[in-house]
Parts: sequence; C-alpha cells; structure tokens
Amino acid sequence: MIKLEKLRDLDVRSNSSSRTVHLSAASGLECLGSMLYVIADDELHLGVFPVRGSGPGHLVRLFDGELPEARADRKKRKPDLEALTFIPPCSGFSSGALLAIGSGSRPTRKRGVLLGVDAHGAIVTAPKAVDLSFILDPISSEFGELNIEGAVVAGDELRLFQRGNRRQNDNAIVRYPLSAVLNALENDRSVPMAPTAVDRLDLGAIRGTPFGFTDAAPLPNGDMIFSAVAENSKDVYLDGPCLGGGVGIIDERGKLIAFDHLEYPHKIEGIHATQKDEVLDLLLVTDADNPEIPAGLFSTRIVR
Repeated sequence: MIKLEKLRDLDVRSNSSSRTVHLSAASGLECLGSMLYVIADDELHLGVFPVRGSGPGHLVRLFDGELPEARADRKKRKPDLEALTFIPPCSGFSSGALLAIGSGSRPTRKRGVLLGVDAHGAIVTAPKAVDLSFILDPISSEFGELNIEGAVVAGDELRLFQRGNRRQNDNAIVRYPLSAVLNALENDRSVPMAPTAVDRLDLGAIRGTPFGFTDAAPLPNGDMIFSAVAENSKDVYLDGPCLGGGVGIIDERGKLIAFDHLEYPHKIEGIHATQKDEVLDLLLVTDADNPEIPAGLFSTRIVR
C-alpha cells in the first residue's frame, strides 16, 4: 500500500479580485524548474504554483470566454483538458513547450493548447489553441468511448493514455511519432494521423469496478509511471464514487511492471516523478469532484 502525504491545497489568487479561490478538478500535472503547472478539467485556465511553499498560485488563461457557474451547464461546455506534458526543444519552441490535451470524449473536447517555456521552465509565449482531432478522430473507432487522461513524451514518441470505465474496461497506450505530431501542430495541419501502435492493459478491479488510467509521466529510461483510480461510473461523462487509487510502472514496450494501491482512495488525476538511482519522488494532484473543495497536492516516495 502507498501512503500519500498532503502538501497543500491548490489555492489560487483570483485575477479579478484580491480574494483567494482554488482549483477543484485538477486533472494533469507538470513540474518545470521551480514551478508546478496544473490543468483542471472544468477550467479555461492553467494553474501555476511554486514548487516549494504553500502560497497561492495564479491562473493563466488558455481559452477565451466564460464557463457557467451551474455544475451541469459547466460540464457540458468545459474543454475537459485532462493531460499535460512537456514537449522537448523543437523548431517551434527553442526551450520546449507545455502541451495540454482534451479528453476527446465529445466533439468539443478535442482541443489542446501549446505554451512555450524558457530554459527555466517559465511560460514565455501566449497560449496557442490547437485542434487535436487529427490524432483523436482516427482512434475513436478503436475504443467504445474515447477518454484520453494522460500524455507522455518519451524518446521520439507521443504516448496518449486512454482510460477505461465500468462499461468499457479499455485502458490503452496510444503511440504517435512525435515529430509528425509537432509538425502538424506548428503548421496547423489537420490531416488525420493513425497511431503507430495501441497497447492495451488490464489494471484489475475493486468490487467489480475496474481501474482506469488518470495520468502518466515519463521516467529516464523510457519507462512510464502512471496513476489510476477505480471510479464507479458507467461512462466517460458521468462521475462516480472513487473506490480506490493506485500508482504503477509500465516499461517502454507497454508491459505492466508494477501496480500498487493507495492506502486511502484519493482520486488522483495528475502525477509527476523525479528519479534518483532507484528512488522515485512523486507529486500528485487530486480531483475533488466538488467545486467547493480545493484539489490537493500530495507527495510520496517509492523504490523501484
């Protein structure tokens, strides 16, 4: 069993007033330099937090407009950004970029955002909205219900993590050539691109509710660490009670190496890993499934 230590709530300083608010539905995490970047699936902004300390973060707008306050209406209109990953230096971004990716579970959820960063990991470009339907549409027929929850750049590949649910227990890693994806994004090309491979995995279940991927992060040797939860929901749209959570490792070929359950069923939706020798220091963020409750930042350490 893995025990998590809570570090802080994801409070943010409102851009429009002096009051402190928070992110609730944290869904992806990336750590660059001294900053933590967090996306929330019911927001139009990116949350930016200091790695150390508990002071409030701030918001960076990703999309124009406003979302309704009413929960049901907000759910219908949200971009549902679920995955956040770092793109290494390339022709369009000399120091790399952050790429946020929508779940693809609805036609309105196939957008993404690119944000260039400097050598210290600070955002230095305006957000560029991108259409990701060219990689998401070709795999819609591969799964009963498309629901991308994580993304990893490893070597020359972009790997997307498809999340299963109670009705469609279909976890998978979907692989694309990174250079081709970046070329399409930088030049606003929308020609459909088929994946080079789809690796399916069974993560087990709790009381009949299967575990589904919620995020992933790269490890130095090409392996991947991932988070997963057993959420008692019948489809990709509805939320349900979280019966358990876990953290595991998959090798670069797509083989499950390890999967350990959490001591308490936190609904972990974002993960970041730092490895030194055989020790992995992890940061994780939660989705509270309640707009009144702030998402939390947690840590733990595991030995491979």
